[in-house]
Amino acid sequence: MGPIKTIKKKKRAEKKVDRNVLLAAAATSASAAASANDDGDDDSSQSLDWWDGFSRRISGGSTDPKTFESVFKISRKTFDYICSLVKADFTAKPANFSDSNGKPLSLNDRVAVALRRLGSGESLSVIGETFGMNQSTVSQITWRFVESMEERAMHHISWPSKLDEVKSKFEKISGLPNCCGAIDITHIVMNLPAVEPSNKVWLDGEKNFSMILQAVVDPDMRFLDVIAGWPGSLSDDVVLKNSGFFKLVEKGKRLNGEKLQLSEKTELREYIVGDSGFPLLPWLLTPYQGKPMSLPQTEFNKRHSEARKATQMAFSKLKDRWRIINGVMWMPDRNRLPRIIFVCCLLHNILIDMDDQTLDDQPLSQQHDMNYRQRSCKLADEASSVLRDELSNQLWGKNSSA
Repeated sequence: MGPIKTIKKKKRAEKKVDRNVLLAAAATSASAAASANDDGDDDSSQSLDWWDGFSRRISGGSTDPKTFESVFKISRKTFDYICSLVKADFTAKPANFSDSNGKPLSLNDRVAVALRRLGSGESLSVIGETFGMNQSTVSQITWRFVESMEERAMHHISWPSKLDEVKSKFEKISGLPNCCGAIDITHIVMNLPAVEPSNKVWLDGEKNFSMILQAVVDPDMRFLDVIAGWPGSLSDDVVLKNSGFFKLVEKGKRLNGEKLQLSEKTELREYIVGDSGFPLLPWLLTPYQGKPMSLPQTEFNKRHSEARKATQMAFSKLKDRWRIINGVMWMPDRNRLPRIIFVCCLLHNILIDMDDQTLDDQPLSQQHDMNYRQRSCKLADEASSVLRDELSNQLWGKNSSA
């Protein structure tokens, strides 16, 4: 069984994000957004900065930047950049979006509604009451935003054309050479009627109805590859083997870069690391399981754990900041949910690409899947097991001689 709905046109953008382009866009987007923002507003509101007027409705009139950041969990610079991304879609096909008083909603108003819905996870009724509009308007604006971000922000999730920097950072963090990423899965919990027989496939090992998000992450917690939509009942290895990432690697289109010579007979290809829920493969190294362990095996697991922290932190940050996918989703549209999850991943990457450190000083949740027990996969490629042993022995030898 495949994902409920794949991300449309996901393969279109494989280009690397140019940081200078992002910074330039951020610098100019405020004025660009302002020009579109005034559509339908009266003269008095046009004379004010958008946040001045908007904050009066939702936070008692405060225009302090920290108030803006607490409401939207991003900086004003990032907000303006996001407005510039979706501007064409929100203005090309005008919709009769207005508040409860009949006042047309500007571009910034609409983006604010969508970001608040995704960021807070509050119900449509709460968002509508806060922003002064009906529930259907909140729902339509949020979905329009999701569709636009899929189309306009796709370049913020792409596999790097060069992995030298990624490998260097992983080696600095963990000591593991030639490592290109860390893979993990997390569950998006849903509230579904248990009486429907077709819903049993969504029932995971912890007796929750959930949807799986699988991601490969770099050392900076940036998502390099994501897939969402698989039922929570499926094991990590089944999701992996049915993912586009697995097929690309098996075809030699990913993790196909320079190899390292471990010994006269053994080469270490590019690889990623994953927990014990994944199979041990030539390009996916998992930790040793069982006890007792040798000193080299214990040392390898320690280094392996350090490398995998990137995924754990990325998922925790994703769920902490975009709370629509945290907690329990109430009767979600299972065709739309994978796309909402994907856009939250896009927004996560945009904050990294924009060097947006808003709320970074706040502690992260300890786990992204609270109360979920670690599953174990016993599938192991024999040659990969030998390779892992040789790598472990080399790493232990270096550690002992240091």
